[in-house]
Amino acid sequence: MLISEKDQKLAENLLSHSCDLKKGEHVLIQLVGLNGIGLVRALCRGARERGAIPFVKLEDTETNRILMETGDTEYWQKQAHTDQLPLMKQMDAFIGIRAAENIYENSSIGSAQNKAYSDHFLVPVHFEERVNNTKWCILRYPSPAFAMNAKMPTQDFAEFYYKACLLDYEKLRKAMLPLEERLRKTDEIRLKGEGTDIRFSVKNQNWIPCYGTRNIPDGELFSSPIIDSVEGEISYAPSVYQGKPFEFVKLRVKQGKVVDFDSSDNEGLRQILETDEGASRFGEFSFGTNPVIEKPMYDILFDEKIYGSNHLTLGQDYDIAPNGNHSSVHWDLVCIGADVYLDGDLARKGRIFVSEELKGLNPDQFLEMK
Repeated sequence: MLISEKDQKLAENLLSHSCDLKKGEHVLIQLVGLNGIGLVRALCRGARERGAIPFVKLEDTETNRILMETGDTEYWQKQAHTDQLPLMKQMDAFIGIRAAENIYENSSIGSAQNKAYSDHFLVPVHFEERVNNTKWCILRYPSPAFAMNAKMPTQDFAEFYYKACLLDYEKLRKAMLPLEERLRKTDEIRLKGEGTDIRFSVKNQNWIPCYGTRNIPDGELFSSPIIDSVEGEISYAPSVYQGKPFEFVKLRVKQGKVVDFDSSDNEGLRQILETDEGASRFGEFSFGTNPVIEKPMYDILFDEKIYGSNHLTLGQDYDIAPNGNHSSVHWDLVCIGADVYLDGDLARKGRIFVSEELKGLNPDQFLEMK
């Protein structure tokens, strides 16, 4: 198989910009689903050209489903502590490619099995070790199935995919600076729109601009709300979590905790919220700022970057922007097009920033910038 020019460019960006891979460093390249093998080859070639040491892990999604369905606490503890955790501790960088053809592959897995996997494998290997101790980047890979979820022709979707992934992230970093500076001075944020009126404090919280170093595509600015300050109701766009589709999710929140909810799958939502104490509280809040991504496509790595969106995330916080919430759940639910008030001042009307210093993030201005 020849390596496409676009995959070659994407691999170069991942190695140089996202991971800043150096000679002698160890990088784990994980491919889940075999669709993205050409990108893996480009990454391996590029890593070796840099004098880095690539380790490759190829995973079949149907085999993973069997392991998820049959895995219990003992199984995932063995997997983590015998294999993946010792390996991850030796890595300087991690690139995870999600190339599954069927995003609903794991929809039949029960809540007990998901919790065993999350608590005893996902949390220690990825949340605690990989996130905190490696230069990591996660991305999807295009396919006809992915295009179908996006409701786009396959070729059009591929062009959109590379346009979103190969955005000029240095330009985006500069465009986000005024918003980051404004948010660092902000106490209260309020979102107000159809089915949404929610407010919370972010006073003295840390803000992290994301411009191609952790996710591809990228374009978000995140922090976390003061854990008990979240009050109101919020409506979210379609989402998929643990292989289960949710056409809509609505939450009512008091003192930082979900007290009522509605969705297209209330039993599935109830199980997620009852996973542990932190699952019904919020561990992240973010602005989506990628000017290329316009609408949800049932894939959170794209949907959370939609321009004019925010995600208020159920579950685990990030150590880099903590609020004290701990959970084996981290569900980035996206609210699109709500008006945003910063300490009572309207900063974004719908999906368009109206504050003069923030207009550089609007797609019509960003994409025309030289």
